Amino acid sequence: MGHTGLYIEARIRADLDDLWSRTQEPSQHQRWDLRFTEIHHLPRAEGEPQRFRYATRVLPFLTVAGTGVSAGEKERPDGTRTSALRFSSAHPLSLLAEGSGYWRYVPDGDGVRFLTGYDYRPRWGALGALADRLLFRPLMGWATAWSFDRLRLWLESGVTPERARRNWLTELLVRALLLAATATGLVTESVLPAFGPLAAPMAFLWPLLLAVVCCLTLVAPPLPSTPAARRCLRRPPTRARAPRLLHTLEDPR
Repeated sequence: MGHTGLYIEARIRADLDDLWSRTQEPSQHQRWDLRFTEIHHLPRAEGEPQRFRYATRVLPFLTVAGTGVSAGEKERPDGTRTSALRFSSAHPLSLLAEGSGYWRYVPDGDGVRFLTGYDYRPRWGALGALADRLLFRPLMGWATAWSFDRLRLWLESGVTPERARRNWLTELLVRALLLAATATGLVTESVLPAFGPLAAPMAFLWPLLLAVVCCLTLVAPPLPSTPAARRCLRRPPTRARAPRLLHTLEDPR
């Protein structure tokens, strides 16, 4: 498609069947995947690939929808599983016109390497290509990685997707308040008198301390129960190739 495809990988300590269920069942999938608000299977005839409809609420009053077709290969001789798909959206406000991708499930000791590779074609010509390269594609990569870690927390620690989102929003708010406090220096006058005779020298050190607090707030790792995109691999360990299954699917349009 002329673009650098996205790759995300997470190692999840969970049973392969449980991971498969949480990712293949639409009612489960839409709970942890930040990219989708709704996912529904469409009726199909015996022997046909499974088609689905997806929707993403961009704004409270705006929902962008699309359709896709998927097929799952339950198990390969080496124990891995694969799910491939094609998708498209005819919505005029959807930057994503059409694309394809795959999920792979690779048993690894006491867990599973859960990885995805996908690519898509943006619409709106040169303007859309620029917006995709500068904003949309990095955002999609981050959202996928964040969602994979959210799924990991659900399977490994029992942190539901809804609770994980609350944890993330709470931590984001706390960090924002700390940054606001240090950036504006609102705590300076109320804290320095507590140092008594050392208040004068502390007045010189205070900007440095505020800078340190600001840096720590930005780079400190998230809490264990808070999902984070940084915990996922964003580049394949070796050159990844889409499963051959991907090329057997029909165009969903």
